[in-house]
Amino acid sequence: MYQLNEFDKREELDSQLADKVADILTKAVATKGKASIAVSGGSTPKGFFTALSQKDLPWNDITITLADERWVNIESDASNTRLVHENLLQNNAVNAKFFHLKQGDELCEETLADLNLAANSALLPLDVLILGMGEDGHTASLFPCSDEIDDCFTTQSPLLKVSPKTAPHDRISFSFAALKNSKNVFLHISSANKKAVLNSALAETDIKQMPIRAFLQDPEINTNVYWAE
Repeated sequence: MYQLNEFDKREELDSQLADKVADILTKAVATKGKASIAVSGGSTPKGFFTALSQKDLPWNDITITLADERWVNIESDASNTRLVHENLLQNNAVNAKFFHLKQGDELCEETLADLNLAANSALLPLDVLILGMGEDGHTASLFPCSDEIDDCFTTQSPLLKVSPKTAPHDRISFSFAALKNSKNVFLHISSANKKAVLNSALAETDIKQMPIRAFLQDPEINTNVYWAE
């Protein structure tokens, strides 16, 4: 299910989301000595990244990763890893750990197996998950156009390879099973266009047509939607 939080300005959204996430991470570290958060790429979260990076948190005990990543070099403009390093792993958050999804040159079965073991050991279940949403209703790299869309929802492995047909680059993505188990799920979106996509996602139930529906309509998931114009 979902709860919609609407804001007049993106700066207000960024500030309040940063406050909420900071509180969750602080409590997680106090409870179990560590915390984990997965974020998404794109231009939308940059303000949130900056706001969160300035929080006085026990960053040494917090691991940051991505919900998904394009299989490109970190120097590429398409790299979400680069985006996170330039916008979130700054200020106070420079002391956080970062779990790289893109490791090595080839996204092969051996690489996936190693990453799945590491993710289970160091990250999962995630304390915080920040999702984005594409115009086609994809989230993370759960793409409706991909041949792997069935696997995205059926595999119990934390990570899988996805090759979207309507977007460039092979991807590595957390599976629905791994993302669903996150303790706190947020969907961060902005603009009237994304509000229209959100409304379309809420209007019907086919999760393979619009994967974001799985997070908005599953009764076992409480997704907090943060939206600003």
